[in-house]
Amino acid sequence: MKALIQRANRGRVTVHGRETGAIGTGLVILLGVMPEDDERMAEYLADRCAGLRIFEDEQGKMNKSLIDINGSALVISQFTLCADVSAGRRPSFSGAAHPEKANILYEHFKSALAKLGIPVASGEFGAEMLVEIDNAGPVTLMLETTVNAAGKPALR
Repeated sequence: MKALIQRANRGRVTVHGRETGAIGTGLVILLGVMPEDDERMAEYLADRCAGLRIFEDEQGKMNKSLIDINGSALVISQFTLCADVSAGRRPSFSGAAHPEKANILYEHFKSALAKLGIPVASGEFGAEMLVEIDNAGPVTLMLETTVNAAGKPALR
């Protein structure tokens, strides 16, 4: 599972001119689901996103998490994060999970964030969306899950 996270002053997503989600201060999370992903990875990644200390404290250091600042998350499904662009000029999307599985894990990821007390807004799975991001900093990080030697989710 891949999450491109952006620290944001605000974020908004519309589908066919209709707003489906908006946040103030928090994270905009573009989420890509791969074939080997499962619910454990979604929960692990949600916990990492919520706890990542990338918001400034009183001394201006990145020392606070989304939980610490009572921020929100705008989660957008983004299968193109799983693209392979190593050969040719056209991306291959064979690294993305099938839509049915991807949607289930996208919803599970959002639920896992909500269980951590994070208000979650979102786009519409599979739709063409217009995403507006007021990227603060800018701070943009890529998190990618893997399975460690003990068989547990970890970051790559």
